[in-house]
Amino acid sequence: MPIVFRFFSILPLWLLHALGFAMGWVAFLGSPTYRRRFVENAALAGYRFAQVRAAVAHAGRMVAELPRLWLGATPSYRLVGEACVEQAHAAGRGIILLTPHLGCFELTAQAVAQRWGATHGPITVLYRPARQPWLAKVMETARNRPGMQAVPTTLAGVRQMIKALRRGEAVGLLPDQVPPEGQGLWAPFFGRTAYTMTLAARLAQQTGATVLLVHAERLPWGRGYVVRLEPLPVPLADTLEAAVPQINQAMEHVIRQCPQQYLWGYARYKQPRAEALGGGAA
Repeated sequence: MPIVFRFFSILPLWLLHALGFAMGWVAFLGSPTYRRRFVENAALAGYRFAQVRAAVAHAGRMVAELPRLWLGATPSYRLVGEACVEQAHAAGRGIILLTPHLGCFELTAQAVAQRWGATHGPITVLYRPARQPWLAKVMETARNRPGMQAVPTTLAGVRQMIKALRRGEAVGLLPDQVPPEGQGLWAPFFGRTAYTMTLAARLAQQTGATVLLVHAERLPWGRGYVVRLEPLPVPLADTLEAAVPQINQAMEHVIRQCPQQYLWGYARYKQPRAEALGGGAA
């Protein structure tokens, strides 16, 4: 598999996205469970299948472009909204960048690292290590790039994120993924209660860091991406019970900007698994 990954990492983006188009539709047509969840989740947000059917292919493109993003040269992209990052760095309290499972979320951290890593320190991103040893090794290597540091979902990883924020650096999170039991709160997401991580809100409340939103839209025909940055629509509340729903609302706001590239098939409303956050020294 590592050899296959390296082969795909050198293919042009247009070809990877073409392969991803096919992969997405094969998965959608071949899995009734996935297909039903996709349609139901989109309907909860008020979208008919015809309005978001492009997301079927974009789910496949997300998988197909990973070798390029992890092992190859960073694809071309254009940044929009740089001013809000500059203002946040000027405040000196660190930046928490939040992105949903929308478009090429893997690229967002790479773009921030390339643009601001040399002047403001690396961006620290949280990731869940893969269970397959070969994939875990690839992920660890690929996500530790110049200006970018990946830390695992352990107490040690969270402590590293807090230290990075207190140094005035940036961290990145995907707050629309379901956290383990005991690490979230039930909060509305597109009109239905979903178990939602509290980590993003806790980091902001503990460090006073600025919360920004970011997402990377794929351009047609493999022409690259547009990485869009923006402030949180409203200041984050002081309590977790109020802040966590605010973050879900912010994710909805971002997703509605490009619903054709959201992972509607993600099991967002599943029950959390029973798993303790791992320990370790910071």
